[in-house]
Amino acid sequence: MPERPRAASRVRHLRAPIRLLLFVTLSVGTWVLHVVTVPTTRRLSPARGAALHDAIARTWARTVARILGLRTHTRGTPPRTPFVLVSNHLGYVDIVTLMTLVPATFVSRADVSGWPLMGRLARIGNTIFVDRDSRRDVVRANECIAGILAEGRGVVFFPEGTSSGGDSVLPFRSSLLDPAVKIGHPVHYASLSYTTPDGSPPASESVCWWGDMTFFKHFYGLLGLPGIEARVVFGPVAVSAASRHELAERLHHAVSAQLDGRRAPETAPCA
Repeated sequence: MPERPRAASRVRHLRAPIRLLLFVTLSVGTWVLHVVTVPTTRRLSPARGAALHDAIARTWARTVARILGLRTHTRGTPPRTPFVLVSNHLGYVDIVTLMTLVPATFVSRADVSGWPLMGRLARIGNTIFVDRDSRRDVVRANECIAGILAEGRGVVFFPEGTSSGGDSVLPFRSSLLDPAVKIGHPVHYASLSYTTPDGSPPASESVCWWGDMTFFKHFYGLLGLPGIEARVVFGPVAVSAASRHELAERLHHAVSAQLDGRRAPETAPCA
């Protein structure tokens, strides 16, 4: 084997374990920092305490993006606080991508809270965990969303309720849009898509996490990629509607149309 291909092969085999070590070290360090600062945040106002948690979480996300070789290209203007932002959902990388761009509290499905390490990290940013199949829990989550907006902060969630491979945008569930409708708060939207370098597995398999993919196997494969290109397009105008069902339909149409307009026929990106 020529020297250059042999060297490239060694780099590919070393990339994933080295990145995994960096990710775990960073994440454990971030959690320790969070624990150390908890007494301080308790003495601050809720808004300042949340801002400190957000700063820690965003620093973690930006460092993770560097570890992953994640480069984000944006179009449009991110919303200003207070805001509700929704987007299509392609996997756990979405959270890292959006967290680097907007200061916000994320809403996540309830089972994530029990994930080793990842669940603890999610709590650093005051993530709202919700069981969408429980009406009582949805009511509780909506009260949290309303409170965050009242404090002048931002909220991000994925109305599809699950992730996909990006072939299409799944129907938007309307339950978490209720606070925005009740207070007449327009909802912002964004569309996400990913591509991988030539010669790498397509983003629909290596970046998007969906279906019956197992987390660690997928994540380890993700760490081995040379890099990831993320494209985020923020919608030009926030969307309003008289009911949450109508709002969900309008947002779904806006995100779908935005993705359809960006997809290049000669490529096969994730979304």
